[in-house]
Amino acid sequence: MTLPIFPPGFLWGASASAFQTEGAVDADGKGPSGWDAFAALPGRIKDGTDTTRGTGFHARYREDVALLAGLGADAFRFSVSWPRVVPGGSGAVNADGLDFYDRLVDELCAHGITPAPTLYHWDTPLPLEEAGGWLDRDTAHRFAEYAGIVAERLADRVPMWITINEPAEVTLLGYALGEHAPGRTLLFDALPAAHHQLLAHGLAVRALRAAGADNIGAAFSHAPVWTAGDSDEDRFGAELYDTLTNWLFADPVLTGRYPDENLAALMPGPVADDLKVISTPLDWYGINYYNPTLVGAPRPEALETFSGFTMPAELPFGIREIEGYEKTGFGWPVVPEGLTEIVTTLHTRYGDRLPPLYVTENGCALAEPHADDRRIAYLESHLTALRAAMDAGVDVRGYFTWSLTDNVEWTEGASQRFGLVHIDYETLTRTPKASYAWYRDLIHAQRTQKETQKRNPAVEKAYVTPPE
Repeated sequence: MTLPIFPPGFLWGASASAFQTEGAVDADGKGPSGWDAFAALPGRIKDGTDTTRGTGFHARYREDVALLAGLGADAFRFSVSWPRVVPGGSGAVNADGLDFYDRLVDELCAHGITPAPTLYHWDTPLPLEEAGGWLDRDTAHRFAEYAGIVAERLADRVPMWITINEPAEVTLLGYALGEHAPGRTLLFDALPAAHHQLLAHGLAVRALRAAGADNIGAAFSHAPVWTAGDSDEDRFGAELYDTLTNWLFADPVLTGRYPDENLAALMPGPVADDLKVISTPLDWYGINYYNPTLVGAPRPEALETFSGFTMPAELPFGIREIEGYEKTGFGWPVVPEGLTEIVTTLHTRYGDRLPPLYVTENGCALAEPHADDRRIAYLESHLTALRAAMDAGVDVRGYFTWSLTDNVEWTEGASQRFGLVHIDYETLTRTPKASYAWYRDLIHAQRTQKETQKRNPAVEKAYVTPPE
């Protein structure tokens, strides 16, 4: 496949998260997280992987930064573990834990790689989780305090910040369906968790700026919702699901309103005042994209699933399998045109209110450790789809593939591998895959072609074929 050239200054990155990679759960004063407690419950990690080891990133971060440098990556999106920095969720700061991120940022800067920390990637400090977690308004205020603490230490060297990652998944899988930490099964009573994460985001943006940070965004999961049939019930189910997973989060951040008055009425606290905080302007907006969802009317007689999880029959919508597409190891359909669709939909829906976009996650999970021909094809097709959206007028500034290395894939353990780099979970040895070499060569070829364009201004559009 021949890939289009991306604009000068387009950011090429890779991603990771603390819970999935760091390990060292008892090192340097780190406190337990809600995910640590959840993963310790029998049967929660399907393949029995020891999540306390992660990929050993805490001890081997220099090795992984060297891998990033070998890629030629412009940026690394990692997450800061809230319980490593503030073990109780509030109160005393763990200097040793904060020192770890200080060293990581220095190592990235020494290699010319932009540090792009995410302040919350699902690992809520256990004391806060036990006090109610995101159902409790106080958690939002504690998060803002923590954001300010991290920024005061790192803002002098970190030029790109991410407040929260995928609040929709935390709400749906963690509080509504009970499949992720903290394992609550509240269904629509989980909506306060969505509101408090959004409030935490807005408060954190203000705390970051007060501490001298700039270039702030957040990472939201977005995907097209396709309607499964022509009935009114199918359309209602798809529209409701679209609202709950896409616009319930984007609308408050970008417009200062909830997409539906009935949903707004279910939110706790002084909602109108909170929305002024939630909609604090961003410098950019992050999109995590994997696949569309096909949704219709509920089918109580059928087994509905979401990402492999059983959906309760009492929900007013049902998830269908998308046929006719190749599937990833998760069983997710590979639909690159869905990325074009959702990016252009955001552009159309929000207009001038939409800041520049970054794709903050996109990648392919495969159960096989070295099935990289499929991963390369996935990345090729999705980057081509992204460029199509840009050619249609959408301002996209960068792309972070998920993920740099294989990692502990939440409840799937080590069975699903997203990485450009293979992890041997016995030895924690890193081995670059074919996709690592492909991505490295792509980044190099993009830069080389841009230099050619600079020398020849008559070249209006060029394309690059990565080396075989």
